[in-house]
Amino acid sequence: MRHTLRPMFHRVVTRSMLTLTLAVGSCAALVQADSQAEAAAELNRLLSSAETLQADFSQMTRSASGDSLQETTGQVTLQRPGKFVWHTAPPLEQVLVSDGEQIWLYDPDLMQVTVQQMDPRLTHTPALLLSGDVSTLAENFDIHVEDSGSVVDFTLIPKASDTLFEELRLSFWDGKINDMQLNDPIGQRTNILFSDVQINPEVDDDAFTFDIPEGVDVISE
Repeated sequence: MRHTLRPMFHRVVTRSMLTLTLAVGSCAALVQADSQAEAAAELNRLLSSAETLQADFSQMTRSASGDSLQETTGQVTLQRPGKFVWHTAPPLEQVLVSDGEQIWLYDPDLMQVTVQQMDPRLTHTPALLLSGDVSTLAENFDIHVEDSGSVVDFTLIPKASDTLFEELRLSFWDGKINDMQLNDPIGQRTNILFSDVQINPEVDDDAFTFDIPEGVDVISE
């Protein structure tokens, strides 16, 4: 009888442990889903509070080994939905303008303008995280948040595989965007630090219309 009961007892215990493991896993998944939803809702709230934004920025790109590849400064102006101007100052001057439908990239040194339709995907146009429709954040990213009071950091990992970056971090200081860091698939890291941030200033709509200078080459994509 003991030999008969022992295998049966073992099977019952094994099934019970498996059931308990699955239940704990399901609870953990629910907790994680709730945490993700709360992080997405808080990030949505912070980003959506800025219908317009103006700031100075400094940008540094480093290689996978940590070597400095490029350092630039400039000004940025944003307006929801999907309008922005990123003006990088000389000596590496570039002007990136979006009217919400098209994007113009002007390189004065090359006397060249590239025009293309704006990709509305947040995973392909990081600037849209600050100026676009952020209602689908949870659908596009796994989001983690660290709140230390006056500083709140969000880490966004794209759910899709065909993205321009593998991880993106947004940091807010007293409710204002402070910096953005992007890690791309080849290991390069770009950090954009914002300063003199103005939330909801008056911005003329003409700011997001790019007039192509005479004599420049125009490339349409």
